[in-house]
Amino acid sequence: MKELRIEEMKKIAIWAKAFQELQNTNFDQDITLLENILSDNTTVPVILVNGNGEIISTLNIDSSKVQDKKYLGDLLEEMREEYQPIEIDLSGNQKNYVYYKESTLLTKLFFYPLVQVAIIALFILVAYLAFSASRRAEQDRVWVGMSRETAHQLGTPISSLLAWIELLKLKTYDESLMQEAEKDVLRLKKISQRFSKIGSKPELQLTDLNQVIQDMVGYLKVRSPRKIIYSFVPNDEDEIFAPINVELFEWVVENLCKNAIDAMQGQGNIDISITNHIQIVYIDIADTGKGIAKRKYKTVFNPGYTTKKRGWGLGLSLAKRIIEEYHKGSIFVKESELTKGTTFRIVLNKLQNLKK
Repeated sequence: MKELRIEEMKKIAIWAKAFQELQNTNFDQDITLLENILSDNTTVPVILVNGNGEIISTLNIDSSKVQDKKYLGDLLEEMREEYQPIEIDLSGNQKNYVYYKESTLLTKLFFYPLVQVAIIALFILVAYLAFSASRRAEQDRVWVGMSRETAHQLGTPISSLLAWIELLKLKTYDESLMQEAEKDVLRLKKISQRFSKIGSKPELQLTDLNQVIQDMVGYLKVRSPRKIIYSFVPNDEDEIFAPINVELFEWVVENLCKNAIDAMQGQGNIDISITNHIQIVYIDIADTGKGIAKRKYKTVFNPGYTTKKRGWGLGLSLAKRIIEEYHKGSIFVKESELTKGTTFRIVLNKLQNLKK
């Protein structure tokens, strides 16, 4: 580019010199060479100005704009800033000035590498997105396979435990303890069902959210540290129906509550509330834990993100997948303040089509 620019400057200098010689030559001299030099410039825009600053003529400028004085004035100012004008001495102590700018070809050549870089960057971006999509698809296949294998492995001991509980019921036992043991075994069965649903489209049914969350809170209370205080006041309406898969939705609530317990280090409050609207339902789960920095509001849902020494960091990632992919809703950090606590919000669409 620099070399081409220098060549154009030399070309215009020769052109100006030829123009000066032509103006000062006698008519009986051979001017063929001068005319050839002048006609050779077919690319570099030129404006010829007299000593009073008036435009005398133009060359290689859009013919449709030559009559536009404002356009020529702006172009002349642009040329003045780009290159020093070439002075032409004429007879009678008169002077003309040649203003010029880079040719259209040189301008195109300047932008051509930028266009190439943009195209290369686009190809790299497409390749990266394709690779990321492929990697995510592979991870999904691994996760689905692992989930179904887990469900399969859990199936046999769960069936055996249920059979043993039925036998124990025939003997003398503490009824309350047996009921809790049965709940835990049924819970294992439900966990197995959850894993078996990963990777396939679950069936959604209109279900009372008040009842589902109340049952879930009742189960978690008995199995949470004593210093964890749950607060759930059902909505004023007796029933709030939304299309959900109970096993998977309970999994989301359980993960959020367990996440809250970890954030509070086993001591604090978990408040759950439901807000009902015509088309959507909000479920807010708030804790009094250590809070989340604002820059990490989205990061906490990434697979593998965890602040615990143990665990894979899949709880919130699973919750997001269950709500967004299977229930077509959304889940996000509604608000959080460091050392004060965090509120997660689940949004469910009440008008979603149900699986027949």
